Amino acid sequence: MSSKGVKGNVPKGGKKKGASFVIDCAKPVEDKIMDIASLEKFLQERIKVGGKAGALGDSVTISREKNKITVTSDNTTFSK
Repeated sequence: MSSKGVKGNVPKGGKKKGASFVIDCAKPVEDKIMDIASLEKFLQERIKVGGKAGALGDSVTISREKNKITVTSDNTTFSK
């Protein structure tokens, strides 16, 4: 018997894709309802990684550009 062309259950060598969330705060900032720096600080303090709030480490990054905040995770599941 020949096993020509049979690969079995070999996982592909790809990297898992992390999640990315973009929060557009243009309208509230223009109306002076909120300060985007305060929201960024709030997210850094409240996002839980591994069950601990504020412990983002290298797996989660929060960046701010004008009126948008981007939260990016690398292979991390967020706690509820």
